[in-house]
Amino acid sequence: MSALFEQNKLAGITLRNRFVRSATFEGMGSDNGLVKPALTGKMRELAEGGVGLIITGHTYFSIEGKASPGKIAVDRDECIAGLAKMAAAVHMNGGKIVLQLGHAGAMANAACTGQEALGPSAIPGKNGKPLCREMNQEDIEAVTERIAAGARRAKKAGFDGVQIHAAHGYLFSQFLSPYFNKRQDEFGGSVENRAKIVIMALNKIKTVTGEGYPVLIKINSDDFVDGGICPDEMLEIARLLEQHGVDAIEISGGTHFSREGYDPVRKGNRATPDCGAYYFNSASKLKQTVKVPIILVGGIRTFDTVENIINTRVADYIAMSRPLIREPQLVRRWESGNTARASCESCNSCFRPVLTGKGLYCPVGERLKKQAQQKIEEREAVLQA
Repeated sequence: MSALFEQNKLAGITLRNRFVRSATFEGMGSDNGLVKPALTGKMRELAEGGVGLIITGHTYFSIEGKASPGKIAVDRDECIAGLAKMAAAVHMNGGKIVLQLGHAGAMANAACTGQEALGPSAIPGKNGKPLCREMNQEDIEAVTERIAAGARRAKKAGFDGVQIHAAHGYLFSQFLSPYFNKRQDEFGGSVENRAKIVIMALNKIKTVTGEGYPVLIKINSDDFVDGGICPDEMLEIARLLEQHGVDAIEISGGTHFSREGYDPVRKGNRATPDCGAYYFNSASKLKQTVKVPIILVGGIRTFDTVENIINTRVADYIAMSRPLIREPQLVRRWESGNTARASCESCNSCFRPVLTGKGLYCPVGERLKKQAQQKIEEREAVLQA
């Protein structure tokens, strides 16, 4: 059996394989952030499809950090019951699930929150006006307390761990990046200073959830903006995170401000031809720098790529997002011996229904299913004529 499908442990979580569903915005939360049954069904489907570890979409732990309508919340105890049903649905189907804790920072949607957006600095928008106000010490203390409270609720709801979202230009990513973070105090300047809020959040989560509860993090390997995080700085950040007890690191890249073609969800398969993954080289360097498990996401579409990443120990786990929207059963298919390329075309059409309130699915896949069904019905009609 391939090492990909062997049972293993990630930070104490027993997993059936090395496949991770990377956090994806599902758009299936109610207006006040509660889990809708359709989202529970989506998580169940992924677990049935053989995914070892599911990471939920960005869950806001503080209302001013809500990025858009449809996000689910973990900012109050009222959220626990729906989250618990979602975690239970995954567990009943052999999977494990981690709750991603996110805060949009300057990218927060004021129309959703009714509050002023917060950031490390007054980040300028396209019209010249600041997208947010600079956070003060009180704001920083409040955000790090609230993320810890969110982690406590996740544990109570039965999640197997939590992941801090510190990538893609959201709040913690903004603090880490010198492109966004222009502060002159203890939270700006050096890598150690810029990482301070993330370390505070990590430490407070560890205190609240207790010994042995896994805390993962997602960070950028590269911001792909002039003056942003580069791979060398990423390695410094990862060393600090490891020193403070983070249990696993997921590597991604890009922000909403990145140069064309290098945002977090690139259209088309822009992965490097010889490695089949966007951040292969960065993951390879990171694997040589830290001992904690590495999860690699981005551009992975073929079974050969997956095997190469694991067999060469570039990363410990393979994460995918869009391929599992198109094919929730992809892991089961590959495990059965059908190792044809994932059918995802990286066209990003899956985000259109999310943005129109219809929830996450692949319109291309649905259209092809309907066409195939129509052909079957037409053939049956001819045979019965």
